[in-house]
Amino acid sequence: MEKTTARSVKMERVTWFSMWFLGSVASFGAAFFPMYYRLMDSRNKHFEREAALEQQIAGFLKKQGKQPPQPAQEPRDMNAKAWAASIILIIPVFFILYYLSKDLAAHEKHEDEFLAAAFPERMFMAQTIPTKKYAFITMVTLGFGGIYWAYKIVNNYNAHFKAEWRVEKEIARLMEEKTVGRQM
Repeated sequence: MEKTTARSVKMERVTWFSMWFLGSVASFGAAFFPMYYRLMDSRNKHFEREAALEQQIAGFLKKQGKQPPQPAQEPRDMNAKAWAASIILIIPVFFILYYLSKDLAAHEKHEDEFLAAAFPERMFMAQTIPTKKYAFITMVTLGFGGIYWAYKIVNNYNAHFKAEWRVEKEIARLMEEKTVGRQM
């Protein structure tokens, strides 16, 4: 596999919600700006890496004489700086939480379908964020539920990034096995 799955490639960094939350309390909310920027920027970079990985898998499958699965439609790139700056108005925070939740769920569903079609011998379990439940809790608690929602989003993205690192290693191994098996 090419450079996308190599460990030398900069991987998405894990975000520690507790650190950012405590920093936000200590700074009267100022640390929320870089936290939301980092969340959206990590999301954007991950989706770019994932698109490149899908192209590599599609190329590999074509070399194997197989029809590659349908690639993902390009997810919209969220302008991390603009969205992070907009949280000063408070309401955009809820849109950010909603989009981050929906985007991860849609991304994981597509990724699972794509990889299952490409490598039927492996399994990957998608996560879910009950967006409606968290939106309701946030409204009922007059916005304070958004803190828990953000916590869950950060944890789910972290879990997704960690699972992705393992999946990429497994994909590299499977592609190597199939290439070596084909050469024999």
